[in-house]
Amino acid sequence: MQNNLPFKVATLLFCFNSQDETLLMERRKSPNYGLWSPCGGKLMTEIGESPYACAIREAKEEMDVDLTVDDITLTGVISECGYEGTGHWLIFLFEVLKKIDTLPADMREGRFQFFSKDALEDLKISRTDQEQIWPLFWKHRGGFFSAHCHTDPKTGDHWVIEETKADMKRQ
Repeated sequence: MQNNLPFKVATLLFCFNSQDETLLMERRKSPNYGLWSPCGGKLMTEIGESPYACAIREAKEEMDVDLTVDDITLTGVISECGYEGTGHWLIFLFEVLKKIDTLPADMREGRFQFFSKDALEDLKISRTDQEQIWPLFWKHRGGFFSAHCHTDPKTGDHWVIEETKADMKRQ
């Protein structure tokens, strides 16, 4: 167990256009510099911001999209212990139900592009996203999951699915 590391709380927004293509950002800063990932960001814990409020704020800041709580649904929660040896994370994964058909403008944190589900396999994305987060999202889209990852520098990542409720309509 890696103790005394900072604990961060964040959101990720899984957005789609009318063709069900995924909107991703090629990140211009850490974490995931140079990689494609869903937009999102850290909660303002100092003001007691909720995960939903954070998701709505990040959509406005990063994509210039106005959302309400009715436009998003919680699809998953991931806790990561010792991520890259730098900290612990609690990440809330939201699917944006409102279709985003206009490509957001480039910004200081990155540039945006839409991708088909099949194209994700060939993108430069983080190993954790490729191996765990995207497969869990696709399996549970319309449902819910909770997962925990314990990162050990010597033995690698150890994932445990703590709760799973797949959307039976999509299977």
